[in-house]
Amino acid sequence: MSEQAAPSPPRTTPERVRRGFEYVLFNSRWLMAPFYVGLVVALAVLFLKFLRMLWEFILHAPGYKSTETILDALSLIDVTLVANLILIVVFSGYENFVSRIDTTGNPNWPIWITRIDFSGLKRKLLASIVAISAIHVLEAFLNIDASFDATKMTWLVAVHLVFVISALLLALSDRWMADEGE
Repeated sequence: MSEQAAPSPPRTTPERVRRGFEYVLFNSRWLMAPFYVGLVVALAVLFLKFLRMLWEFILHAPGYKSTETILDALSLIDVTLVANLILIVVFSGYENFVSRIDTTGNPNWPIWITRIDFSGLKRKLLASIVAISAIHVLEAFLNIDASFDATKMTWLVAVHLVFVISALLLALSDRWMADEGE
């Protein structure tokens, strides 16, 4: 004699409405996918910008002074950091908010792709923003002889310090939350 599962009790209308609503909410996460595709397009545009900057750097570097060479190299680093930032947001945002990324069969994929949680994402974003801000302050400092604007320099340093303090506060906050969880 075979055993059959007991029939589930009929669902009430409010329960079906609630389940339908939860289904719509859960699947609405896929509305984020086009945003990530858009960021990939932005990454491609940034790549074209990087190539143009690199080409101009190669053409003009022989006649540059050392500070001009450093400034152009910093600009290339700046664009690279922004590209890294976009990549981090695309991968970790998709992984955290839309769907898991299947890395099986892809041994060359970076290990962080599936291991950055939302807290790690915030830390990486702020660290990238601090680095980008530091590059802008350094560029302004290297250009100080050409055009010194005390107000602009003060604002650049102040904004950079705000980013640094924000990153430190976020790190402290994450540490306190981790300590409370233990």
